Amino acid sequence: MDTYANLVFLGGRVVTVDAEFSVASALAVTGGIISAVGGRDDIEPLIGSDTRVVDLRGATLLPGINDSHLHGCAFGMATPPLSLDLGHPAVSSLVDVAEAVREAVGRVPGGQWITGHGWDTGYLDECVADASRLPSRHDLDAVSPDHPVVLYSFSGHATWVNSKALELIGIDRHTVAPPGGAIVVDEAGEPTGLLHEGAQALVQNALPPLSRQERTDAIRSTLATLARLGVTSYTEPGLGPGGDGIMRGALGTETLDVYRGLLADGELTARVGVLLLPTGMASTAEEFTRTLTALGEPGDTDPRRLAVHGVKIFADGVVPNKTAWMHEPYVGGGCGSLCVGGETDAERIAEVNAMIRHAHAAGHQLGVHVTGDRAIDTVADAFAAAMAEHPRPDARHYVIHGDFLTAHSMKVLAAHGFGVNMNPTIKWTVADMEEEFVGAGRAAYAWPYRDALDAGVRVASGSDAPVTYPDWRQGVATMVLRESKAAGRVSGPEQRIDLAEAIRTYTIDAAWQDFADDWKGSLEPGKVADLCVLDGDLLTADPHDIPEMPVVLTVVDGRVVHDTLRD
Repeated sequence: MDTYANLVFLGGRVVTVDAEFSVASALAVTGGIISAVGGRDDIEPLIGSDTRVVDLRGATLLPGINDSHLHGCAFGMATPPLSLDLGHPAVSSLVDVAEAVREAVGRVPGGQWITGHGWDTGYLDECVADASRLPSRHDLDAVSPDHPVVLYSFSGHATWVNSKALELIGIDRHTVAPPGGAIVVDEAGEPTGLLHEGAQALVQNALPPLSRQERTDAIRSTLATLARLGVTSYTEPGLGPGGDGIMRGALGTETLDVYRGLLADGELTARVGVLLLPTGMASTAEEFTRTLTALGEPGDTDPRRLAVHGVKIFADGVVPNKTAWMHEPYVGGGCGSLCVGGETDAERIAEVNAMIRHAHAAGHQLGVHVTGDRAIDTVADAFAAAMAEHPRPDARHYVIHGDFLTAHSMKVLAAHGFGVNMNPTIKWTVADMEEEFVGAGRAAYAWPYRDALDAGVRVASGSDAPVTYPDWRQGVATMVLRESKAAGRVSGPEQRIDLAEAIRTYTIDAAWQDFADDWKGSLEPGKVADLCVLDGDLLTADPHDIPEMPVVLTVVDGRVVHDTLRD
């Protein structure tokens, strides 16, 4: 034998995710490439004296997981030790949040900013008991009168600050919110400390930007977490000037340079695809076009390790803030709107159309943040119009989130080979709270996986971390079960999909989004050796048990980056 394998797996469930979703029992890796897949008799001749042989003992070998929507730098900044963990179950009440801030005050020098991430009114006792009770600066002032406090919601679309922060930022009853944003005020007209959507930029502009070292540390933290979870690829969905005011610039232009540095130093232990973010919310087409043109070409990197795939645009907001643009009113009234510049719906539609048309004509893939059904129809139609005006083979534009995809938008997306990037772990998180905003029927329908797949739309899944923890196992369980996090009740059983379909959204179809399905995303000879080993038989497991199945080995490009088998 001229060439023996570097790494061999025997005695397991090798879930290839090929076109037939075939299952083998053994696999070999040679030089970072999958060299053979089959049975023991096929693979054993490839074993040499230096080959590492892994006896899977019935465990499941999968393609490396591709989280196709994950803010890598922001996730690192949003998790301990770089930030307070204010998500469920770490905190369960406003009192818990205040206590976490009190403890932080005791650890940091006077006047230093205290940051936290993940609060969700759907899991704070006082807010659950009284829907009108919202977080307020008064909840924080007693425990932190002198330290400015900024706490980001789980969705990233709301920020909660204390009075000291308002003072330093310069927000008072006379402050006018930026377009597309809101400064929440009390009955007396005084700011409560809650800022929605574009108004969050007022906070970000007052904070010192992240240093290069902070960005580097944040991404390293994320990479370590993802290796433990079996995630070998992810899309960083929006880095550029439009992100300079988000989370102290975690989504800013400099973060892409940090990724390049980590790649050069051999520290990038996951493949990263990037969408450029020329402008943020409430931007105009003229501003978007000018900024995108000024960005120029992103520069040369290793296209299989760090690649800029396209451009991100924000079209509307999110349902919990009633800023997603809906055909039918929310419970309590209002339909939201597009979040781009313009005074009327017609003007804003024209702005979205112009942005999409320009980016498409310039040859970019488009990923558009859009959640409301009316906004999604607008974006899907804009994709189709841009394609008709400037025909391009295989553009692979996609809708990001797509919570309320309509039959019309699915038909348009499928007809043109476009996709949707859905978020099962967000569905799991918000399923119990969305009814109060959109009613029972629409809440159950949200993230319509079954309908989208049946319509022929290519569907990828992502966590939107730090909005949710990037655990694909929970995502798979949610797609199969449609059960909620808080109550465990079923939300939209008619939108369930089967296990094979769910796995595809995190592997081969996520690779399709990256223009990479010809060389990653399945376990077939000739493809890169990105692998995830899950202890136990995933194919026969009770879906309720999937989130607890340990990831015991992760391999990227043939290199082991997580290994508990040798511990």
